[in-house]
Amino acid sequence: MNTPASRDPAALTTYAAVLALAIVAWVAVLRSPMEGGDMAGMQMAMAPTPADAAAYVLAWAVMMAAMMLPSAAPMIALYAGTQRTARPVGRIAAVTGFALMYLLLWAVTGVPIYLASLALMAVGARTLSYVTASVLVVAGLFQFSRLKQVCLRHCRTPLGFLLGHWRPGWRGALAMGVTHAWYCIGCCWALMVVLVVAGAMGLRWVLLIACVVAAEKLLPGGESVARVIGVALALLGLGVAVDPRLAALLRIAG
Repeated sequence: MNTPASRDPAALTTYAAVLALAIVAWVAVLRSPMEGGDMAGMQMAMAPTPADAAAYVLAWAVMMAAMMLPSAAPMIALYAGTQRTARPVGRIAAVTGFALMYLLLWAVTGVPIYLASLALMAVGARTLSYVTASVLVVAGLFQFSRLKQVCLRHCRTPLGFLLGHWRPGWRGALAMGVTHAWYCIGCCWALMVVLVVAGAMGLRWVLLIACVVAAEKLLPGGESVARVIGVALALLGLGVAVDPRLAALLRIAG
């Protein structure tokens, strides 16, 4: 993020504010870890209620804020830097709208995740083992896919994203927040499925995948990190396919 906009005081303030929000979210996650069979502290009922679903999605949204905001901070801060000529109220509204739409779209992904968690509870242990193996292999292969490369490139180059998707005004801020979220989801969806299926959303898996996401998006060799993770996931999936008992160990390790 080495641009004039990134040295703007408002951009630096925004960067700090985003990281502070991420820290608050991490504190919430660490205090009440979300697990696949324990919806943020509430045992899944045989007939889940809308309140259960809402609580699950809310907990998922907090977890996504903790995991994704650190790597999204450069993008949000750079966008704040581009608003230097706007009035203070307009700048705050635009930056807030950009960040909120990004988080909102990640929160919405909690709905299919919730439904998938319910489905996983209905399958037997052996079937779950083979589902886990398949998910790991598919996630590993996805790390080498064209879609992964395109989405990761957009996430790794904030300036390029803003130049290519610029929209003026607060409506433009909302649209760009949504677009950036889609690229981010396109980049990370397979890792999130691994988190749910293989890791049962255990805290150690949350920390591990959060580190992987940050490394892919922020480190100089992020593309290589993605490929290394892909190999590791595929090999782990093959290991689970050979010995289904490994699936249970992965979930316990979480």
